[in-house]
Amino acid sequence: MVKKKSHEERHDERMPADETIINQAAADTEPAGQAASDGAAESAEVSTAEEELAAKLTEMQDRYLRLSAEFDNYRKRTLREKIELAQSGGERVIVSLLPIIDDFDRAMTSMHTTDDYGAVKVGLELIYSKINDFLRQNGVKEITVVNEPFNSDLHEAVTSVAVEDESLRGKVIEVTQKGYSLNEKVIRFPKVVVGE
Repeated sequence: MVKKKSHEERHDERMPADETIINQAAADTEPAGQAASDGAAESAEVSTAEEELAAKLTEMQDRYLRLSAEFDNYRKRTLREKIELAQSGGERVIVSLLPIIDDFDRAMTSMHTTDDYGAVKVGLELIYSKINDFLRQNGVKEITVVNEPFNSDLHEAVTSVAVEDESLRGKVIEVTQKGYSLNEKVIRFPKVVVGE
């Protein structure tokens, strides 16, 4: 025969099962609460990271704008300096030529007032010497081409003349206009007569 259990015994038997369910529910809710707090922490971390990125972006945009403005100022300044350099470079050349022009003025005056043409000739030779010195100091050189083979890249042929000497054929025999180079760059090609 089966013995009936009393109400208290049945309650004691159910108790561990109920406690297990409650403990399990508490355990289930604890991670959910912990997950919620972890989610809030992650959200705070993401928000902080976003704020840091936004701050870095703002800083980089500010740097870019400043750099762009600095470059624009640099470009304008160098353009202005180039213009000033070109203007002042021309001024320097003219100031250097003024003493030679003064010498020419004196020579012209003395040509009209004197009968000593030997002195005028010496004066003109000095002026010519000064001009050549001035050109040399500024990097200008005369291109010497007489008795050199004709080169169409360096010479401008005005005409050709028949020559009896075979060694002069194809060579420059006369210069009708001198050529000049400035710092090894031809600025005026010599006009020449070529032997044929």
